[in-house]
Amino acid sequence: MASKTYILHILTLVSIFLPLAKSVDSNFPAIFNFGDSNSDTGELVATGIETLLPPNGQSYFKKPSGRYCDGRLIIDFLVRSMDLPFLNAYLDSIGTPNFRKGCNFAAAASAIRPITGSASPFSLGIQVAQFQRLKARVLELELLPKGKKLGKHLPKKDYFEKGLYTFDIGQNDIASAFFSKSLDQIIASIPEILAEFETGIQKLYEQGARNFWIHNTGPLGCLPQNVAIFGTNKSKLDEFGCVSQHNQGAKAFNKQLLALSKKLEGKYLDANFAYVDIFTIKYNLIANYSQYGFEHPIRACCGYGGPPLNYDSRISCGQTKILNGTSVTVKGCSDSSKYISWDGIHYTQAANEHVSSEILTGKYSDPPFFQNLMF
Repeated sequence: MASKTYILHILTLVSIFLPLAKSVDSNFPAIFNFGDSNSDTGELVATGIETLLPPNGQSYFKKPSGRYCDGRLIIDFLVRSMDLPFLNAYLDSIGTPNFRKGCNFAAAASAIRPITGSASPFSLGIQVAQFQRLKARVLELELLPKGKKLGKHLPKKDYFEKGLYTFDIGQNDIASAFFSKSLDQIIASIPEILAEFETGIQKLYEQGARNFWIHNTGPLGCLPQNVAIFGTNKSKLDEFGCVSQHNQGAKAFNKQLLALSKKLEGKYLDANFAYVDIFTIKYNLIANYSQYGFEHPIRACCGYGGPPLNYDSRISCGQTKILNGTSVTVKGCSDSSKYISWDGIHYTQAANEHVSSEILTGKYSDPPFFQNLMF
């Protein structure tokens, strides 16, 4: 039986050595990621459903990379800290994608449950089905002569059990519901949402997954998009300019997600679970932005409309449209490192780097990374 503290010791090593080196040996041979735009590295763009334009990607890749960001995402920083390569999107077949060290099933606009009218059809159930397909094909190819040639691009059989399964999904289930439901109705729907999440975990466990890293959802009320749409009445904002009800919804979701994580830990005794409090990390960043070198906590770097939010739902980063009789092209700000929000919905590379560094301290994980560390 696998040790219940295995994942904690590995993540402890990551957090200890991160300040001293760009990468460490985490002992996870692969990462399989499930989520939405917070960790999508090219899945939705690969379908042709959406196209990302410059200046997306400008701060690191120097061109759009399939990420809704000016550069790297939290998942990018995490995999590199574990000495693993950036994850290729499952559907990205251009340029011989390498899935040896894992695969990314996350797709922008995705939710745990299917959402009517969403730009993404890739709910968590679909993403899990894609994983099942990937694993089945890998095992089939191992039996074929050509499998040896392709093997260097595919996970080894035991990677599916030894790998780390990461989750950052649920934001869209809660945020999209505010367009049609009250806060009480949204909170009442959370058990059904998490029942679907539990089903996904169960299916992955049955496929051999044993190491689960679960992010809770961030402060939805602090996204410029939600402030622009739901925060016109200033009485609905908190002291930091965030929409209070959206954050209450996120907190309610997170509380039940933590309870589910504990339940799963007790149910699957040979599995390891780490629940990471992303909400607290991001909310603290927004509340104390200047302390961390940022100047604009709730203003889009790549947006339209100017202060205070620089966000207009009619036009996205990089797009050109006719607005009010004038041709408008949405360009990026001069220094994205001073902004927390990239496009009003997603975070900048600078903010993502801060969040990932906080994750790797271990302070925001339940169980804490350091609880079994001997001094």
